[in-house]
Formats: sequence, structure tokens, C-alpha cells
Amino acid sequence: MEASMAELQLDKIDLHILKLMQLHGKLSNQELAEKVGLSPSPCSRRVKSLEEAGYIAGYATLLSAEHFDLALTAYIQVRLEKHSTEILEAFEVKVSSYDEVQECCLLTGSDADYQLKVLVRDMKHFKIFLLDKLTTNDHIAGVRSSFVLKQVKNQTSIPLPI
Repeated sequence: MEASMAELQLDKIDLHILKLMQLHGKLSNQELAEKVGLSPSPCSRRVKSLEEAGYIAGYATLLSAEHFDLALTAYIQVRLEKHSTEILEAFEVKVSSYDEVQECCLLTGSDADYQLKVLVRDMKHFKIFLLDKLTTNDHIAGVRSSFVLKQVKNQTSIPLPI
């Protein structure tokens, strides 16, 4: 039977494993076990339990955008004309299909309904994305774009109570 998030009680070793895995994704089980003070078999079992309980959502390799000439990051705030469930869901499905969109968040406390983080080569490609893809949606009432001048912090790990 799979453990659910409520059933698994995390201890300091579990939290240490999760922190190390977030920061050093290429650690072998042997290396991870050594760093947390376990032998490889119990360490492997703990990682499997953490996966099954949903604490580990998946594994990924982070690529360097600059090596692919993706130099322009834009944040686009999108305001929709109507807020029916069908319109919101249709917008989310369409936006999710665009490779340029790194993040899409439904907002509250703002004039915008959604905020998109978009990664493209340059302003020419941004214009193509904006005019040929995003704003072809009939339900968009307005967009506001901001461009990243300097990335001060980019973190994929979440804070853990260690």
C-alpha cells in the first residue's frame, strides 16, 4: 500500500535527504547515503518512500537558457474580458501549449487575471509570441509586459525546516 503525505512523518534525515536532492540532483544513492549517515539500502528505501508519499514531485535537468540564445525574459500580465469557468479554462489550456511560457499563474489582488513568465530569444521573437500567439485570444481585454534587466535570484528549491 502506498504511503500518503499524511501517513509519512518526516524526520531530520528525510528533510536532509530532500534538501540535498534539491541542491545536488546528480548525487548517486551511495553519495547521498554517505552525506546523511545511512547505508545505501536504507537511504534508497527512504527516497522511494518520499517519492511514493508525494514529497518528491519529479526529476528534471535544468538547462542553461543562454546556451540556447534565449536571452529575453518577460513577465506579461493578462486581463480577460470575462471570468467564466469556460473562458478561464480555455485560456489556461492554450497558454499551457506555448513552449515560450515558463510559468502561468492566476492572480488575485491585481488588475491582471494572469501573470506569465515568457522566455524568448529577443524582442523580435517576443513580438511574434505576443501578436501571433497570445493576443489572438478573443477574450483578452489587455496585456502589460515587463522585461527582466537582471536576474538577481533564481531558485528552484523550496525552503525546508531543517
